[in-house]
Amino acid sequence: MMPIAAVRLFALSLSEVAEQPHFHYTSFRVCGKIFVTIPPEETHIHVFVPDQAREVALTLHPEFVEKLLWGGKVVGVRIRLSDANTEVVQQLIRQAWLAKAPKKLAAQT
Repeated sequence: MMPIAAVRLFALSLSEVAEQPHFHYTSFRVCGKIFVTIPPEETHIHVFVPDQAREVALTLHPEFVEKLLWGGKVVGVRIRLSDANTEVVQQLIRQAWLAKAPKKLAAQT
Protein backbone atom coordinates (compact mmCIF):
# COMPACT_ATOMS: atom_id res chain seq x y z
CA MET A 1 0.00 0.00 0.00
CA MET A 2 1.14 3.52 -0.75
CA PRO A 3 -0.69 6.39 0.97
CA ILE A 4 -1.59 9.55 -0.96
CA ALA A 5 0.68 11.54 1.36
CA ALA A 6 3.64 9.45 0.19
CA VAL A 7 2.68 9.96 -3.47
CA ARG A 8 2.49 13.71 -2.88
CA LEU A 9 5.80 13.81 -1.03
CA PHE A 10 7.61 11.83 -3.71
CA ALA A 11 6.15 13.78 -6.65
CA LEU A 12 7.03 17.10 -5.01
CA SER A 13 10.58 15.90 -4.35
CA LEU A 14 11.27 15.88 -8.11
CA SER A 15 12.81 19.01 -9.64
CA GLU A 16 10.55 21.92 -10.56
CA VAL A 17 7.30 20.15 -9.67
CA ALA A 18 4.19 22.06 -8.68
CA GLU A 19 0.91 20.73 -7.31
CA GLN A 20 -2.12 22.37 -8.91
CA PRO A 21 -5.83 21.67 -9.26
CA HIS A 22 -6.95 20.13 -12.56
CA PHE A 23 -10.74 20.37 -12.68
CA HIS A 24 -11.81 18.24 -9.66
CA TYR A 25 -8.49 16.35 -9.60
CA THR A 26 -5.14 17.22 -8.07
CA SER A 27 -2.28 17.32 -10.55
CA PHE A 28 1.48 17.33 -10.37
CA ARG A 29 3.22 19.23 -13.13
CA VAL A 30 6.76 19.80 -14.28
CA CYS A 31 7.15 23.09 -16.11
CA GLY A 32 3.38 23.18 -16.61
CA LYS A 33 3.04 19.63 -18.01
CA ILE A 34 0.93 17.14 -16.06
CA PHE A 35 2.60 13.83 -15.24
CA VAL A 36 0.38 12.57 -12.36
CA THR A 37 -3.22 13.22 -11.33
CA ILE A 38 -5.11 12.19 -8.23
CA PRO A 39 -8.89 11.66 -8.52
CA PRO A 40 -11.01 13.08 -5.68
CA GLU A 41 -11.55 9.71 -3.96
CA GLU A 42 -7.74 9.35 -3.57
CA THR A 43 -7.77 5.55 -3.94
CA HIS A 44 -5.96 5.60 -7.28
CA ILE A 45 -3.48 7.75 -9.12
CA HIS A 46 -3.12 8.35 -12.85
CA VAL A 47 0.46 8.31 -14.10
CA PHE A 48 1.21 9.50 -17.62
CA VAL A 49 4.12 7.23 -18.52
CA PRO A 50 5.42 6.56 -22.03
CA ASP A 51 4.03 3.55 -23.92
CA GLN A 52 6.96 1.22 -23.24
CA ALA A 53 6.93 1.88 -19.47
CA ARG A 54 3.16 1.41 -19.46
CA GLU A 55 3.36 -1.97 -21.17
CA VAL A 56 6.08 -3.20 -18.81
CA ALA A 57 4.08 -2.09 -15.75
CA LEU A 58 0.90 -3.73 -17.05
CA THR A 59 2.75 -6.99 -17.63
CA LEU A 60 4.70 -7.08 -14.36
CA HIS A 61 2.13 -5.61 -11.96
CA PRO A 62 -1.43 -6.48 -13.09
CA GLU A 63 -2.50 -6.73 -9.44
CA PHE A 64 -2.44 -2.93 -9.07
CA VAL A 65 -1.74 -1.38 -12.50
CA GLU A 66 -4.29 -1.01 -15.30
CA LYS A 67 -4.55 0.98 -18.51
CA LEU A 68 -5.61 4.59 -18.18
CA LEU A 69 -8.04 5.60 -20.90
CA TRP A 70 -8.69 9.22 -21.80
CA GLY A 71 -11.11 9.91 -24.62
CA GLY A 72 -10.86 6.28 -25.73
CA LYS A 73 -7.07 6.45 -26.00
CA VAL A 74 -4.60 4.76 -23.63
CA VAL A 75 -2.52 7.58 -22.11
CA GLY A 76 -0.82 6.01 -19.10
CA VAL A 77 -1.58 3.81 -16.11
CA ARG A 78 -4.09 3.85 -13.30
CA ILE A 79 -2.58 2.58 -10.05
CA ARG A 80 -4.69 1.15 -7.22
CA LEU A 81 -2.84 2.42 -4.15
CA SER A 82 -4.28 -0.14 -1.70
CA ASP A 83 -2.36 -2.91 -3.49
CA ALA A 84 0.57 -0.91 -4.84
CA ASN A 85 4.26 -1.51 -4.27
CA THR A 86 5.86 1.79 -3.20
CA GLU A 87 9.08 1.29 -5.17
CA VAL A 88 7.16 0.51 -8.36
CA VAL A 89 4.91 3.54 -7.93
CA GLN A 90 7.90 5.81 -7.36
CA GLN A 91 9.62 4.38 -10.43
CA LEU A 92 6.54 5.01 -12.58
CA ILE A 93 6.12 8.55 -11.25
CA ARG A 94 9.78 9.24 -12.01
CA GLN A 95 9.42 7.84 -15.54
CA ALA A 96 6.40 10.07 -16.13
CA TRP A 97 8.33 13.08 -14.79
CA LEU A 98 11.27 12.30 -17.10
CA ALA A 99 8.92 12.05 -20.09
CA LYS A 100 7.32 15.45 -19.38
CA ALA A 101 10.31 17.42 -18.07
CA PRO A 102 12.28 19.60 -20.48
CA LYS A 103 15.23 17.60 -21.83
CA LYS A 104 17.76 19.91 -20.19
CA LEU A 105 16.12 19.45 -16.75
CA ALA A 106 15.78 15.68 -17.19
CA ALA A 107 19.45 15.43 -18.16
CA GLN A 108 20.48 17.00 -14.83
CA THR A 109 19.11 14.07 -12.84
